[in-house]
Amino acid sequence: MNMCFTIAFMNRLSVKTWISFILIGLSGQLAWSIENMYLNVYLYNEITPDSGAIATMVAASAVTATLTTFFIGILSDRIGKRKFFISAGYILWGFSTMSFGYVDSAGVGSAAAAAAAVILLDCLMTFFGSCANDAAFNAYVTDVTSPENRGKAEAVLATFPLISMLIIFGLFDSLTKTGNWKTFFAIFGVLNIGTGLISAFLLKDPEVRKSPEENVLKGLLKLFSKEEIKENSARYLDLAAILLLSVSFQIFLPYLIIYISEYLGYGDYALMLGIVLLGASVISVISGKVQDRVGKSRVGAAGSLIMGTGLLLLFFVRSYLAVTLTALMMMAGYLVTASATGANLRDTTPALLTGSFQGVRMVASVAIPMVIGPWIGSMVIKGSGRTYTELGVVKDIPTPFMFIPAALLMLPLAAILIIRMKKEETIHASRS
Repeated sequence: MNMCFTIAFMNRLSVKTWISFILIGLSGQLAWSIENMYLNVYLYNEITPDSGAIATMVAASAVTATLTTFFIGILSDRIGKRKFFISAGYILWGFSTMSFGYVDSAGVGSAAAAAAAVILLDCLMTFFGSCANDAAFNAYVTDVTSPENRGKAEAVLATFPLISMLIIFGLFDSLTKTGNWKTFFAIFGVLNIGTGLISAFLLKDPEVRKSPEENVLKGLLKLFSKEEIKENSARYLDLAAILLLSVSFQIFLPYLIIYISEYLGYGDYALMLGIVLLGASVISVISGKVQDRVGKSRVGAAGSLIMGTGLLLLFFVRSYLAVTLTALMMMAGYLVTASATGANLRDTTPALLTGSFQGVRMVASVAIPMVIGPWIGSMVIKGSGRTYTELGVVKDIPTPFMFIPAALLMLPLAAILIIRMKKEETIHASRS
């Protein structure tokens, strides 16, 4: 009885840890939401309507994020520190976010030059964000959690991208609609600067076993040897699941707001998105407790099928209510699957390469998906031939056909999670 109580207590996360998760995680996701969605809208509305420019920016950002995460992850493993990279990275992330408000085609000279400037600034912002969030903060979360509480922790962290979008849509979307972009970027830049300053006092570096300098790169390369893949096959199933899920999401995500406003014609989409994001977040948090109890892969497999069904329904529905309900179904399925696959990967992350492994995770979750996904979406959009002319400029209109390839990827994802589920049951049986 006493032993069970002790184990249960050790598996609980402290209040201070939860505060750090919420503050640093949510602030970072507010910045990523701007980068992933609103920066696309800014480029589309203020600089150039070419969807190819959006795809180029997303791809460049993805490559930058992955290379940065590899480098900083390795560095943080070598010195055994996470706090410095989080605090300093958030401060610089904030300043780079503010800089977008000072770019326009009139000041730069042409739309092409302005688009190039935005893409370069996006890469700079991504560098600082990946230092702080993708490399250091993600490693920190893995360091301070355990397999017994990662489902709950990951389910909460997975809601932050949606909660951040809800906050932005509900409180700050009017700034973008009125073209007050400089104030919009400044608000979230200051928020990240404040987060960086607070984290310097809030965080305490976890006990991290330093990786010997000569072993870090060798250790990473060894992860992809035949012996390692065979011995830890669950880890590579986790990476494959995250890859498929992320590619699917990136096919439609960069164009989602444009689709709602221009194709469906719902200029007032704040209520729709509020219902979808809040509802999906609540479902995700509830699913975290279920994951820790019945298994992450089991819950993730169900979530992937729900997401796929929601995507197929989005192809057909047009009314405000129907779109809201099917989008809620799709987004809830996505969040549940994302939290389950993310928690699984934390469980299989190599102990001495926690920071370095974040670069491998980024390849599966960001680099490949954000290069492939948006280009698939762009090809589907251009192939549909739907355009409109505004002030003499022909603009592409996203169509519901972009949801079809995204939905089809849910079938192999569900199959991978079912295979992973059997491995998870074997692991639990050996522990008991």
